This record gives sequence, C-alpha cells and structure tokens, in this order.
Amino acid sequence: MNTLLQGLRAVAEPTRLRILGICAHAELTASDIVQILGQSQPRISRHLKLMVDAGLLERNQEGNWAYYQIPRQSYCAELARTIVDIIPDDDPDLSLDLDRLQSIKQQRAELAAEYFRKNASDWEALRELHVDSSKVDAALIKQLGQDKIGSLLDIGTGTGHILRLLANKAEDAIGVDASLEMLAVARSSLDKTSHPNVQVRQGDMYKLPFKASRFDIITIHMVLHYAEYPERALKEAARVLKPGGKIVLVDFEPHNLEQLRDQHAHRWLGFETSKIENLMQNAGLNLDPTTRLDGEAITVSLWTGVKAANDHAQQLLNNGTS
Repeated sequence: MNTLLQGLRAVAEPTRLRILGICAHAELTASDIVQILGQSQPRISRHLKLMVDAGLLERNQEGNWAYYQIPRQSYCAELARTIVDIIPDDDPDLSLDLDRLQSIKQQRAELAAEYFRKNASDWEALRELHVDSSKVDAALIKQLGQDKIGSLLDIGTGTGHILRLLANKAEDAIGVDASLEMLAVARSSLDKTSHPNVQVRQGDMYKLPFKASRFDIITIHMVLHYAEYPERALKEAARVLKPGGKIVLVDFEPHNLEQLRDQHAHRWLGFETSKIENLMQNAGLNLDPTTRLDGEAITVSLWTGVKAANDHAQQLLNNGTS
C-alpha cells in the first residue's frame, strides 16, 4: 500500500499528470517534454525524478540523452496505465499536448528519412544478395508458433523490423542496439504504429542491461555476423533468457562474398550449423532442427536454441556471463 500511495502522490499534480499522459504514447526526452508542455527544463526534470522514483515512469539512458516512458514491469506500472486510461479523451490540455507530440514524431520521422537517404544504397545492395525478407519473416513466425510469446528481446534491433513484426504476439518487447542513429530510425518507425508494449534501448550485446532470466524469447536477426565475439554474445543472451525459453538466431550460412567484409563490415562470412550448435551448447542451449532458406548468392538459416531448465545449466550460464 505504501508503494501505491507513493505513486498516487507522485501523479497528483497537473503537470505530472500531463507528463504521464504523453509518456503513455511515446518514449520522450526531457527536452521533448519541455517542448510539448512549454515549461522550464529544471521544473520538468524535478517532475520526472519524482515520477521515476515512484515507479510511474522508467528512465533509459542513451549516450547524452535519457528517454522516459511508462514501464512495462514495476509496482506502479499498472497504476500509471489505469490513470492514463481514465483521462478524458477530449481534455483540452491533453489534446494540445498530443498535437505537439505529433510534431515531435514528425521531426523524428524526418531525421530517420534523412539517415535512410544517406544509407539506402547499402541496404538495397544487401537485400539483393539473399532471401526475400518476407520469406524470412514468415519462417520466423512459423518457428515461434501460434502462442503468445510473453517477454521478447530483439538484440541488434536496427530499424526495429522484428519488433514491429512480433509486437502483436508479445506481451512486452524490447529492442536493443548500440547505434543511436539506428535507434532513432527504430523509434520513428514505432511511432507510426500503436504498440505501447514495445520500446527500444541503447545496449551492448556483450553486456545487456537486464537481470538474469528476464525474457521468454530472444531474437538475434542478421546481427551475429557483425560480432567480434559470437560466443560471448550468445552466452550473454542466454543469461537473460528464462529457463525453457528460446533464442532464435537468423543469419547467413557460409559464403564467399568478400565484399560484405570489405564494404559492409561483416566480421564473419556466415556460420556452419555445426559451429552454431557448438556455440549454443557452450551457452547452455539445446539446438532445435534448423530451417534453411536458399537465396541467389547466400543461404539464410534460422537456428533455435532452447535454454535448459536444470540447475547445472543455470549455474553454467551465471558463471559464464560477460
């Protein structure tokens, strides 16, 4: 009850209620909120600290910026969403705030479009080399089955494609990426959808910002061939996977396209299934049957590792974290 009362006290102020209302629709920086509400930075920062301390908002640091949104998991997360749901849709302050929020989203979209304009040729060249992405998406969905997937983590989320693909299947979904530019693109893409259960964060695949056994499903989609240390990346992913959970790894099988190393910074020219099986075993994962999709020049495979539920495997993972 004390936690609940702290949350109620924290939101019982007009500006903080408005902040809660807009943070239910997007991840926002303090500067974004200042722009939307038209109040001073120090005042907004004080309000944000009170709401974070009360568990109504969570703060995710990305470089020099911090993003705020209603958390998916906290003592007061349900309280926060309940309060937002009962704010009248025709409230004049909220309506104005949401109009200004739309302008913020438009600015993000313009920045994302500019980034794509500068890099589109690389993405198009890569797409022509391997299997059509729609076939890969269909195989991934089939691999995960018909059931809901609980908590999802997408490592190396890039533009957020996998988050958008699986958002309706997941209770909550988080995408992590080391690139602030790619996270800006992902946020812009997610702004165009209605998925309050999805968020993105800056994160290092070798040191994920999550507690052990946090996620039911983890996807690593076209990322491992960039990793300097694939074994460390898989061990770290396995650390935050729940016992019985699955890691779905989508990547290239071995190929001889050296230009991908020279021009696109690929560290590895694909992976043998035997290599992936070894990596997964070392991470405490059992490999399910592999799905192979043949392309013009490169074959894409989907490898699924299942985390063992026994105590020995758990101890192995905890001792092997990076």
